[in-house]
Amino acid sequence: MTDHPRPTPDLAALRRRLAEFAAARNWQPYHTPKNLAAALSVEASELVEIFQWLTPEQSARVMDDPGSAHRVRDEVADVLAYLLQFCEVLGIDPLAALDAKIDRNESRFPAPDGNRE
Repeated sequence: MTDHPRPTPDLAALRRRLAEFAAARNWQPYHTPKNLAAALSVEASELVEIFQWLTPEQSARVMDDPGSAHRVRDEVADVLAYLLQFCEVLGIDPLAALDAKIDRNESRFPAPDGNRE
């Protein structure tokens, strides 16, 4: 049997899996916006902790070490999971929110004339 990589799921599928995971454990009462925002902050801090004392050069190479790469991937997953759950509870489409924010940033911070695409 050959080992085939799993296809990358889309955002909607991940949101469904997270909702089903929480529902199966009856965690919905704890998934309030306040609790999810706090959990998101904690997980983001755990990601920062990995890089806390690294030089800029070391931080750029963090994925070269399998142990630190695994930790970074896990914390990124935790941050994204809590962000998606937060968005689910508040009815926010994270991709639409990001798209709108990029639009606002393009207006607020125009690129110098020589750097436009």
